[in-house]
Amino acid sequence: MHRLMCKGKIHRATVTEAELDYVGSITIDYKLMKEANIKPYEMVQITSLKNATRWKTYAIPAPEGSNRICLNGPPAHLFSPGDIVIILSLGLMTDEEVDDLKPRVVFVDDENNITKIEEHDLHWPEGVEL
Repeated sequence: MHRLMCKGKIHRATVTEAELDYVGSITIDYKLMKEANIKPYEMVQITSLKNATRWKTYAIPAPEGSNRICLNGPPAHLFSPGDIVIILSLGLMTDEEVDDLKPRVVFVDDENNITKIEEHDLHWPEGVEL
């Protein structure tokens, strides 16, 4: 069996640009991509905190330190500069791979500077039995 798991997340990033006349994708500061375990051209899911819009596309790196979060192509109609988004990196994994998974959550400020990074162990809450 395979499970679709969250392997990384950029939490509450601020959209800096929306470029309609572009082939497609989301441009993300490369440092944020690395810390959230997102590879260039990997599929990601972007969700707007403003209106719950959800979009899936591939990530392309912006220069490290640029703090760019730019929605390119059609999602430029759905996301605007200043919008707050959550960017999820998902992976299809076997149970053995899930056992070794340590999802990373990258927290950023309103200018997309990293403020904190958390790595989580997967475990059941105390008292939960299966």
